[in-house]
Amino acid sequence: MKLIDKINKALEDDRCFWSFEYFPPKTQQGVMNLYDRIERMCNLGPLFIDVTWRWGGKSSDLTLELCSNSQTVYGVEANMHMTCTNTNFDLIRTALEKAKDQGVQNILALRGDLPDNSVEFDPEVGEFKYATDLVRYIRKTYGEFFCISVAGYPEGCLGPDDVDCDIRYLKEKQDAGADLIITQLFYDVDNYLAWIDKCRAAGITIPILPGIMPIQNYGGFKRMTDLCRISVPQAIWDRLEPIKDDDQAVKDYGIEVAVDMISRLRDAGVRGFHFYTINLERSTRMVLERLQLVPTVHEVRPLPWSPSLNEKRAGENVRPIFWRNHTRSYIKRTALWDEFPNGRWGDSRSPAYGELVHGEQVRLAAGQALKKWGAPTTVDDIKRLFVRYCNGSLDSLPWSETALQPESIEIQKRLAQINARGFLTINSQPSCNGVPSSDKVHGWGPSNGFVYKKAYLEFFASPENVKALLARLEGNPTATYYAVTKGGELLTNCQEDSPNAVTWGVFPGKEILQPTIVERVSFLAWKDEAFEFWNAWSSAYARDSASAGLLGRVSDDWYLMNIVENNFQKDSESIFELFDGLGQELADE
Repeated sequence: MKLIDKINKALEDDRCFWSFEYFPPKTQQGVMNLYDRIERMCNLGPLFIDVTWRWGGKSSDLTLELCSNSQTVYGVEANMHMTCTNTNFDLIRTALEKAKDQGVQNILALRGDLPDNSVEFDPEVGEFKYATDLVRYIRKTYGEFFCISVAGYPEGCLGPDDVDCDIRYLKEKQDAGADLIITQLFYDVDNYLAWIDKCRAAGITIPILPGIMPIQNYGGFKRMTDLCRISVPQAIWDRLEPIKDDDQAVKDYGIEVAVDMISRLRDAGVRGFHFYTINLERSTRMVLERLQLVPTVHEVRPLPWSPSLNEKRAGENVRPIFWRNHTRSYIKRTALWDEFPNGRWGDSRSPAYGELVHGEQVRLAAGQALKKWGAPTTVDDIKRLFVRYCNGSLDSLPWSETALQPESIEIQKRLAQINARGFLTINSQPSCNGVPSSDKVHGWGPSNGFVYKKAYLEFFASPENVKALLARLEGNPTATYYAVTKGGELLTNCQEDSPNAVTWGVFPGKEILQPTIVERVSFLAWKDEAFEFWNAWSSAYARDSASAGLLGRVSDDWYLMNIVENNFQKDSESIFELFDGLGQELADE
């Protein structure tokens, strides 16, 4: 969806809105961490995010990837930066075509920063000389498909002497087809409001969003304001001087400044605010919380996950639980399935039924594996890693990109116990019976509803442990399971292939929603990826090493298994009783 439509609707409703800017990290691990941060910050309800584009288009592919994944996986609209300084026509054209193909419909058109060591802008470098040229080209070539935003400079691009000239250029950008303006950061609210009046007097009518950057540390703040030629009220410098060596005090004061600025802007009628986050989370979150702008649960969690903005998946309201800890992987790898989930609505005659299209190989950075997980040489070493993850002293495993889900904290102790006995859990869910939809841990969906969950466990286990567990399950009439080897040997007590809802909600005036399911087709598709993580982990070590050999044997011999306790009225402890006395205790250090 085009940002201008969302912004106009918010302005029409006289409703405040906000957006976040991020930059592409330079390392793969940094990219993964940024995805985690974007996912968390989406809970703050931004109207959109935008992602910068390094000088000369050096990050064009990564910028587009971040934008596309944010829309598809996290359900937040993305605005892709595009600069024309020292950027050739083919790169611009290719990037725009890719953006259109991937459904990224919003472009921030910029001239861009000057090349390293340059003193002046050279208009002879590149086919596009100024942002206006880029705006005109996008609008002429793509019509109304893209929403085009441009930059505004309340204190002039090169200084206060350029303000009036910049306003004329801004009017040219509007006339060339720009839809909205996002300003450079500033700290002088009175000067900003005066600049807005000048823009309106010059005939600029499109929405203008002020750029807000909470102060993070003294040195960085001074460098940034010097680089961008930003004037800072003396009162701010006076407050910073005695605390400049105390980073926490500076951050706290930065939050105070941003809260005061936004409060004054709101009083003046401003409704939209664009946060320059510098890829940081706390200060932006604290500002929104103190302004009481953070949305309520039902506004940001219509489903237990963030709905995708991908056109083909926009109405998706059911997902298999298996991919919960690898949402991006699920979205990408199931993109070519005819419908989702095939086992529920798909036609078994379809050539795509039950097939998983591997768009890319599962990979883990060798440095990450060694740093986080060491070099295990025994099964007990692996068990200790899983126990540490359950206890919160390890923030990720190959199958879980982030720390333990908040809802699983209440079964944390029991998870650690069964992992110590060799049942290596990669997914879990406690039961709940009619919890209010506003509940901070289990809640989702509209207000005044109730949420239900069946206890669920997914884990790897040795053949011996699986055999013993199956004997226990024969005496449990309400538990269902699937267990499969890497080679595809399937064991199950499910008589039908129909989906089993493990999460559902009941809301006023709505049908019952069943968003999270377990089913045979999706489980077998996930199986290939789940076992592939063992191979990816072992690849971090020398082929003939003890660690590679151990991980390879586990992958080849063990089962992937899931259990659903279908009696959701039982407490979460009941599913763990199946494991009592099974497996082998973790050897003492």
